[in-house]
Amino acid sequence: MPNPSAAPAGEPSVPISYAAAGVDIDAGERAVQLMKASVARASRPEVVGGLGGFAGLFDASALRGYRHPLLATSTDGVGTKVAVAQRMDRHDTIGQDLVGMLVDDLVVCGAEPLFVTDYIACGRVVPERIAAIVAGVAEGCRLAGAALVGGETAEHPGLLGPDEYDVAGATTGVVEADDLLGPHRVRPGDAVLALASSGLHANGYSLARRVFFDHAGWDVHRHVDGLGRTLGEELLEPTRIYALDCLALARGGAVHAMAHITGGGLAANLARVLPDGAGAVLDRATWTPPPVFALLAELGVPPEEMDRTFNMGVGMAVVLPETEVAAALALLADRGVPAWRLGTVDENGAAGCRLVGAHA
Repeated sequence: MPNPSAAPAGEPSVPISYAAAGVDIDAGERAVQLMKASVARASRPEVVGGLGGFAGLFDASALRGYRHPLLATSTDGVGTKVAVAQRMDRHDTIGQDLVGMLVDDLVVCGAEPLFVTDYIACGRVVPERIAAIVAGVAEGCRLAGAALVGGETAEHPGLLGPDEYDVAGATTGVVEADDLLGPHRVRPGDAVLALASSGLHANGYSLARRVFFDHAGWDVHRHVDGLGRTLGEELLEPTRIYALDCLALARGGAVHAMAHITGGGLAANLARVLPDGAGAVLDRATWTPPPVFALLAELGVPPEEMDRTFNMGVGMAVVLPETEVAAALALLADRGVPAWRLGTVDENGAAGCRLVGAHA
């Protein structure tokens, strides 16, 4: 009787194994060993156990000090910025982008980020590359005051190319119910502050890549005088993480709302934290966007598309009483965060956020 597992006559025998199918368990285990030191630096006292368990553990008894704790959660990815990291073969910053997208969505309601988990899908586990990605996640967690309590690396041969990967994650935080920020606190006449971005952050990269790589035909290693560095170095500039700075602002109780400026641009994201029927007038003359935005405009992106796709140099907006502006700007300056008065919540109740004037 024929053996169904035998190779056909005249053909070499191919081992039937997970490794032969493209999944290298040994490489995955080596990646875990390489990332342990990075993960250890991204911890909090409430973390129970270490790397290697089936689930991350966080001691919830820490919430006993809250009168009415609300848990907040956020999940996100980095989008096509990973394609730039792959072109550059540099993978140690993309994890910080992931954490920035997670925790700065969380903090706008006033929540303190407690812990983060990540997920890396790749076509082939290269231990050093995976460890570099996780090192960036751990650094982002450190900057946000959150713990990296676990994650997953999944090898998907046949679905992703050998050097392709994608990253995603989730975060959980907590806010006292009485301290919840949002539209219910915003009042006509409130001031709007802008916190400077570090560049494109992790939004609009499908358009940016189309403009720089396909339309202009530029290479990531091209030195751009207006940027003072290569195009790839500019595009891989890590996302600024505002979590601890925003929590420091909110701790005094004066902040009414905050908006993380991501896909959709400044006006659309700020509108999400204003009451129904309210609007804001934002003055372009109060700031000059970083050079990368002017470069995209010079290469053909129309002004309206710039405004609704990119952050234009504003990574976070904060709404607070006019009387608190000076103290807030002083606090941010002490923390090394460039910030300025951007505009005002419309006292006439005109709905929608309006950008007026021209950039300085």
